[in-house]
Amino acid sequence: MRGLLFIIATSLLSFSCLFPARAESVHFTTEEYPPFNYREGKTPVGAATEQIQKLMADIGVDYTIDVMPWARAYNQALAEPMTCVFVTAHNDERDKLFKWIQPLLIDRNVLIKHSGSNVAATTIAEAKKYIVGTWREDYTEAILRRNNFPRIDIGSDFKATLKKLMSDRIDLMPISEFYFDKLRKEGNAVEKVTILSQQPMGIACQKDFPAELQGRMQTALDMLIANGTQRQIFLKYGLHLGD
Repeated sequence: MRGLLFIIATSLLSFSCLFPARAESVHFTTEEYPPFNYREGKTPVGAATEQIQKLMADIGVDYTIDVMPWARAYNQALAEPMTCVFVTAHNDERDKLFKWIQPLLIDRNVLIKHSGSNVAATTIAEAKKYIVGTWREDYTEAILRRNNFPRIDIGSDFKATLKKLMSDRIDLMPISEFYFDKLRKEGNAVEKVTILSQQPMGIACQKDFPAELQGRMQTALDMLIANGTQRQIFLKYGLHLGD
């Protein structure tokens, strides 16, 4: 009987080696923030999304990408295993909350105003006199509070905050310098007031995310940067990285 059990156990082991268990897939969450991440119909696209797609194809791991309001995207990655949120600013407040793969880009954040508004500010100190809008769970809220902005308006998402700015319901809002350039090129009446911050933007994964998989993803992203693929993706979306 023991001999038979040994043969069965050995056979099962051999079978499992031939057909290994399928690796658990990675669930990515993100928001509507063109040109970095957004939807065309139901398909996630964008300069950051394309980097995710390429690096995951390079390491051969299954994944999904869901576009949703930022607060929900961020909180899912905080709490749910095998979940990562992008594009996420890596700052001191968030550093120990996630495991990081970066940079999808290095970005400067600027305060902007609606052209023709009564806002008269060229520095952070002067900007503090005005109502500054941001959106729920975005890192810019922490930056504004750290800099002691007294009047902060919290919107539901980026689009809602931009709409408030363009209708003069808020005076200023922080925005990626890349995205500000895109708005200007599209003919939107916005003007830069001052630089608010600069930070790496990356993929933030739930804190129990497998370190081995994190390492493989980082290596794949490093390769995209080194071989010029990241730069080509940005150029495709009309974005120009500084040298």
